[in-house]
Amino acid sequence: MGVAEPDSKKKEMVHSPILTYFSVITLLSTCPPFVILLWYTMVYLDGSLLNTFNYLKENGFEGFVNIWPKPTAIAWKIIGCYALFEAALQLWLPGRRVEGPISPTGNKPVYKANGVAAYVVTLITYISLWWFGIFNPTVVYDHLGEIYSALIFGSFVFCVLLYIKGHLAPSSTDSGSSGNIIFDFYWGMELYPRIGMNFDIKVFTNCRFGMMSWAVLAVTYAIKQYETNGKVADSMLVNTVLMLVYITKFFWWEAGYWNTMDIAHDRAGFYICWGCLVWVPSIYTSPGMYLVNHPVNLGIQLAISILIAGILCIYINYDCDRQRQEFRRTNGKWGLSRHFHYVPEILAAFFWTVPALFNHFLPYFYFAFLTILLFDRAKRDDDRCRSKYGKYWKTYCTKVPYRIIPGIY
Repeated sequence: MGVAEPDSKKKEMVHSPILTYFSVITLLSTCPPFVILLWYTMVYLDGSLLNTFNYLKENGFEGFVNIWPKPTAIAWKIIGCYALFEAALQLWLPGRRVEGPISPTGNKPVYKANGVAAYVVTLITYISLWWFGIFNPTVVYDHLGEIYSALIFGSFVFCVLLYIKGHLAPSSTDSGSSGNIIFDFYWGMELYPRIGMNFDIKVFTNCRFGMMSWAVLAVTYAIKQYETNGKVADSMLVNTVLMLVYITKFFWWEAGYWNTMDIAHDRAGFYICWGCLVWVPSIYTSPGMYLVNHPVNLGIQLAISILIAGILCIYINYDCDRQRQEFRRTNGKWGLSRHFHYVPEILAAFFWTVPALFNHFLPYFYFAFLTILLFDRAKRDDDRCRSKYGKYWKTYCTKVPYRIIPGIY
């Protein structure tokens, strides 16, 4: 779906309407229970899909209901304190003024680029709370299922409120309905929803809650392993360091992210907002979640090799994004492939997962999911550009024929 007015939305479907409708219903109904199943399998069933299958085969739907934790008061408190803290940092920390791309209706969103400061303050605060005995992050891990359950339901309500806001009080003219309540809820009504003039909702959900929670949980898993075993395995160290390097890169480049499809094209609905509020802190962090109870001794040589390879991929991903921004700014040349930056991003995910080795597939679910997501995103982006630029896009594709992998695809 696009961000233009409703009739343009219909034109920008990249799949058939029936397939799109089926996909939306499937994702709305399966993603929430999958989050719970993944958490339960990682924490209680040794990360084994076979164990999960046998459990569900033996206990049926009632067994699944029994493992779904109820949201508890402590889960809501943790989420509430974290959300308020990040919202306060987003509003009050200083940052330079950044303008986003001009929207389809001529609006130009303005942001305050203070992501790096918020990231540093968040990690220093969180680690200091543990170091000085004020709050133990193991509490987060021990109540993780309840937290995910609360996020699933709370974020669903949040998306309903976004849908209502889009109808009754849109923040800008970049808002509209497709005429289908399910599509409007899933894809969203508004492109740039805000509370007041300064609090950008998508910056909060995508960056300050979602991506920041990835870093917080990566640290949480390392601390939990340390508290349980008295040490952190080199596999967990490699996983944690690579994830933190990647997230540091993200916040360093955050102003560039505001020009990407997530912000400048996809509207604020279940797909983006529920995904960032729930899917990111559960699925994206899952390799570390697995390693908490499955420490692997890689040895210095293998650990350093994986670490270097992962950091190199993250740097290449950053440099590709930097070049793309420079290309847009200067109308320069671009020649390897149209979405080459996805290659090092996928490889980086592999390198922070591979410390888990290959006993089970589930730790690699995020890697597999990311690969499918980015290949689909590349197609969506290409289809949108073909519709927008016409013959000029065709000329560009002639000069840069490969979509993602140079010489192959």
